[in-house]
Amino acid sequence: MLRQEYNRPDPKRRNVIDYRKRQFVDPTYKETEYPHRLNFYTTPPTADITLEQFEQWAIDRLRILAELEACSFRNKSQLDTAEHMKPLLKKYLFLEANSTSSSKLFEERQKDHYSHFILRLAFASTEDLRRRFSRVETMLFRLRLNEAGPSDRNAFIESADLHFEQLTEDERNKYHDALAAVAGPRKGNEEEQTWIKVDWERVPELVESRRVFMRAGKAYVPSKEQSSLVIAEFTKRLDRALDLTARAMPRLDEDDRLKPILNHLSKNFITPDASYAGSSSSVSGADISARNIDNLSAHFPLCMQNLHRTLKRDAHLKHFGRLQYTLFLKGIGLNLEECLIFWRSSFHKLTDDAFNKDYKYNVRHAYGDVGGDSNRRGGGYSPFSCQKILTEHPPGPGEAHGCPYRHFSLENLTALLQGVGISDRSVLNGVKQDKESQKFHMACNRVFEYVHQNEIKKAKEESIMTSSQLETIVHPNEYFKRSYLLKNLGKANSEDVKMEGS
Repeated sequence: MLRQEYNRPDPKRRNVIDYRKRQFVDPTYKETEYPHRLNFYTTPPTADITLEQFEQWAIDRLRILAELEACSFRNKSQLDTAEHMKPLLKKYLFLEANSTSSSKLFEERQKDHYSHFILRLAFASTEDLRRRFSRVETMLFRLRLNEAGPSDRNAFIESADLHFEQLTEDERNKYHDALAAVAGPRKGNEEEQTWIKVDWERVPELVESRRVFMRAGKAYVPSKEQSSLVIAEFTKRLDRALDLTARAMPRLDEDDRLKPILNHLSKNFITPDASYAGSSSSVSGADISARNIDNLSAHFPLCMQNLHRTLKRDAHLKHFGRLQYTLFLKGIGLNLEECLIFWRSSFHKLTDDAFNKDYKYNVRHAYGDVGGDSNRRGGGYSPFSCQKILTEHPPGPGEAHGCPYRHFSLENLTALLQGVGISDRSVLNGVKQDKESQKFHMACNRVFEYVHQNEIKKAKEESIMTSSQLETIVHPNEYFKRSYLLKNLGKANSEDVKMEGS
């Protein structure tokens, strides 16, 4: 009896939540308001959304983050990045300022809020994903902060509880000369310079470049440099939140609805997935026929060039190589009849009976001509995106499918690049660095930009293609289309060349 009394929990302590678990308690619904265009994402959303919204909003944000990362890899300046991202942000993650009084402000900001937290869940699982997510989210925040008007920016900073002190009039008078030296000459119509005072550890970037006045461990920051403080605070809070999210991740294992979506999104951070539509990726006026595939292969990405070269050499490809190449050819506009002619002529060591028995059905099946798979109703399988090629069915011995930038050794990759005419040492060294850092799609884009450098320059100078229409390629069929159009700028008519952005 005494033992039972001793083990009985104290009713006064029964409802006390351990401080270490308090962060993981179930959220209660709270109506979210979005007074500002900018957001520190401190409060998780709690309202209901559909699974379709959950996935689509996250995919749209992932497109933006992946393109920002691509701009960073290409060493674009902040100005060039802002110009490049403007049409993409308008398409996928647009946020209007308060001054517009738009009726869509709430919907836009809700999508931004939810998509951030969805991707935070998807990318909190490993340290590498958390670090990359924090870096590109900070890039997005910096971009928006720089674009915000003075009134919107100041209103957000005042509401963000950044724990800084405003300089008093006495301090301004006391350090007038030192502050003026840091602020530099004022422009005629510039607003009165405002100053804040913070611990110097919070603005090490400004201290290092001597853009603040230092006194007694405090940094005196002028209004024109306060963005650095806000950005540093955003990164600090996000890093802390990602660590907490990582600890909460095991609780999601039981949710069979969200886990597959989150896994799919985290895989897509290798390279954003790209939906494919035959009508949008076809090339008007091109001779897409079996007899012309060899000529067109000059416009193929390296993965398809490798399949084509292997097929010519061996007169054969194994199953996944045939599937990957067949769907790519289908995607560039090769019809079923021509595709069968192409494969039959390529497998020239086989008899007609052997080809018809072992291979013809597979080609027809890929086109949706035979087979009863309801998921493929209306056209068969879709061509593989870069993401699918990178992450599914890695090639084994004797197989030629997959992505050479990922699946080849550096020596074999270099030999393949040199075999297709890439001999520039700077390009080969850049591809090596991309491969070592697992930026495989950036290696592919690096090669594309080298091969088409003159045409890209001409297209930009003549406004035939905008920066957004030359965004990072994430689909082999988009690679072919863009290559063909660029190489035929003088031959194709203007309507063919002025294609929509991918």
